[in-house]
Amino acid sequence: MQNSFSRIYSAQPHVTDGSIITVEIDLARGLNAFNIVGLPDKAVEESRDRVGSALKNSHYSSPKHTNQKTIVSLAPAEVKKEGSFFDLPIALGYLLSSGELEFDPTNKIFVGELALNGELQSIRGVLPLVQLAKDNGFTEIFVPVHNACEAALIEDITVYPVKTLCEIVTHLNLYGEEKITPQPVTEIEYEKIKYPIDLSDVKGQEHAKRGLEIAAAGGHNVGMYGPPGTGKTMLARAFAGILPQLSRDDMLEITSIHSIAGTLDCTVITQSPFRSPHHTSSHVAVIGGGAVPKPGEVTLAHRGVLFLDEFPEFDRRVIESLRQPLEDKMVHISRARGSAKFPANFILVAAMNPCPCGYFGTRKKTCVCTPSHIGRYKRKVSGPIMDRIDIWLEVEHIDYEKLSDKDFPKTDTSDIVAQRINNVRDIQKERQGKKNSELSVKDLENIEIENDAQEILNTSAEKLALSPRSYHRIIKLARTIADLDNVQTIHLSHILEALQYRSKQ
Repeated sequence: MQNSFSRIYSAQPHVTDGSIITVEIDLARGLNAFNIVGLPDKAVEESRDRVGSALKNSHYSSPKHTNQKTIVSLAPAEVKKEGSFFDLPIALGYLLSSGELEFDPTNKIFVGELALNGELQSIRGVLPLVQLAKDNGFTEIFVPVHNACEAALIEDITVYPVKTLCEIVTHLNLYGEEKITPQPVTEIEYEKIKYPIDLSDVKGQEHAKRGLEIAAAGGHNVGMYGPPGTGKTMLARAFAGILPQLSRDDMLEITSIHSIAGTLDCTVITQSPFRSPHHTSSHVAVIGGGAVPKPGEVTLAHRGVLFLDEFPEFDRRVIESLRQPLEDKMVHISRARGSAKFPANFILVAAMNPCPCGYFGTRKKTCVCTPSHIGRYKRKVSGPIMDRIDIWLEVEHIDYEKLSDKDFPKTDTSDIVAQRINNVRDIQKERQGKKNSELSVKDLENIEIENDAQEILNTSAEKLALSPRSYHRIIKLARTIADLDNVQTIHLSHILEALQYRSKQ
């Protein structure tokens, strides 16, 4: 009981940031007790049993088998503690307080869940934890061996992969003699995924393909409407194959989000996410939230695509909640137990039918919907949502002769289109440092527009009764079309093409 007090450091992640948690252990004489304070959730409280068994089965003294009072304090006390990240630091802190372990915890951070036999189990959210530790001046971090490759994506901090509690105790006690070999920095190897649907596989629909290319080049939102079976879903899935390459920072940001959410199935995500939730998905599943705010599909689609098939069939609350992320690229959620701000910078691709039966205004089949049903169906997508979608594409039936014609000329493949899009994104990055869809009103003042193009834009805006938001979005869209033509000034043809993508409804 000589060193009855110890202090070591751990951390817990959030979607956009995290918290450094100080783990303090105090041992005192008295009846046996093992208490954890500092707003722990159920998983943290259960660490008492995991830590006790892990210590016993690793042949160290267990706090449950001694006549002493053990208090574990997780500071800061006002921050809610969640998950199993603190098992390892609690065990090491106990050994340090009881005198069975001696080491200097300065500049070291520990995270990991203990199995009952003392082995370390993998945890979620390791990547943002390592970044957090680095940003706070820590030079070493100890993580479960299964998370080591992910943790080593962050440079300039030493990552130690730990297999068992005995291994790390030996490492710390005999520092400099029996060391755990640090994990080498994980190199990101970009590999182009071959998607099952190539843009050239879609016969016809040149107008829709052109719209999707513009959307990918400038990061614009897309809405597709047409009868069932005309290729809307196929086009949306081919859209994933023409998205531009991610930067290293974007890869790490996306990987961090999916690591925290528990959806990471690889070391690092190198491709833009493509999320396609079912139309029966709840508001919390799509937007995020819950008693303790958690990220939803709009956050998991960050830096990628959110595809909403059967768009009007989604709950109206879900559709209307898209207003903020489509405009601000963020989701702000406030609940009684806490608030959170989640990133949600994605391209929305929405697909819908013209009516409930799907054949209103088509020549192939007769619509059987009543006018009231059609009106109710269209009202499910409100004006403010339609206003935030830059490109509306009609996807019509393709003649059967074209579908069966094996010699029908194919359009450019996804790889060729993706190369053009990468070039356009490079132009935008060099000119303004961001996508055209992210330009502010002030940024638009620096865009050069020919006089006749400006006149047509103003006249059309007056006749179509466009809102200021729609007016500015047309300029952004025209800027992207001009970039595809590799010209610095927006011409009349660019404005006319941008105008034709506005909603006709």
